[in-house]
Amino acid sequence: MDYGKFKYEQDQKAREARKNQQQTVVKEQKFRPKISDNDYETKKGNVVRFLEKGSKVKVTIMFRGREQSRPELGFRLLERLAEDVKDYGVIETRAKQDGRNMTMVLGPVRKGKK
Repeated sequence: MDYGKFKYEQDQKAREARKNQQQTVVKEQKFRPKISDNDYETKKGNVVRFLEKGSKVKVTIMFRGREQSRPELGFRLLERLAEDVKDYGVIETRAKQDGRNMTMVLGPVRKGKK
């Protein structure tokens, strides 16, 4: 077999494989522990919109100053958000504190094939 022909066929297979791949996009939504209800609803709507489009969402809660001594506020906020968007997304990474931030990753719900 001709090496050029072999190389061409390999490139075609690789191109087809790339065409069928799906890129995972990670969007980020930032919250603060003392968030008002209307701001929470707006940001929750953004999270739902991202999940409906098939993107993963990294939810970050930023703590400042004395807020750092109350990480349970952030944890409760993340649990509330996960409960509110459970129809659109599932928790991929549970809430964890890293420095001044607490993060959680939500992934879109995969529809079962019928």
